[in-house]
Amino acid sequence: MGYNVAIDGPAGAGKSTIAKLVAKEKGYIYVDTGAMYRAMAMHFLKKGIQPEETDKVAAACEDADVTISYEDGVQQVYLNGENVTAQLRTEEVGNMASKTSAIPKVREKLLELQRGLARNENVIMDGRDIGTNILPNADVKIYLTASVDTRAKRRYDELTEKGISCDYEEIKKDIRDRDERDMNRETAPLRQAEDAVLVDSSDMGIDEVVRTICSHINLL
Repeated sequence: MGYNVAIDGPAGAGKSTIAKLVAKEKGYIYVDTGAMYRAMAMHFLKKGIQPEETDKVAAACEDADVTISYEDGVQQVYLNGENVTAQLRTEEVGNMASKTSAIPKVREKLLELQRGLARNENVIMDGRDIGTNILPNADVKIYLTASVDTRAKRRYDELTEKGISCDYEEIKKDIRDRDERDMNRETAPLRQAEDAVLVDSSDMGIDEVVRTICSHINLL
């Protein structure tokens, strides 16, 4: 039986960055859901299916098995037993993943695979509905958040460092709008699970956030 840590929170809260660091610290598997969607996309491409052929996509989900493991500290993604890690970042796979990830049967299949992985391995997952929907019985649930101003500033600084011209107020508005959409969407809306620990990182550095989350894992 795997030990499961669920990290939920709004856009820009640093969930993926923190989840990866906590996973490394604890020796757990970070479940990269994006990589899993790309592996599913590869499965459809191998079968010669077009993204608009939703019935064929749904049928192809039946014989797809995607797993994640870490070998020498590096994430490896397997599709039906074949290591496809090196092939996941092509434009063709990315485009296919973008188009097929919205198909309900694909999301249902990934949910099944993610829960299966969590049953067998010690995992950390991050997202909007991990603790409330995907892993409702997770051993530790964290709701990682930060103020809109903090999240906007982080995003602004990140883009500026890359030499990308951006407007702080526009970024702030985008974050507010996304929060509104995520919290009010019909399927699996963003919310803090009743048994989740609230971690507000507005005035915390990355190391402090990692230590805080690890301390809750260590309690059990």
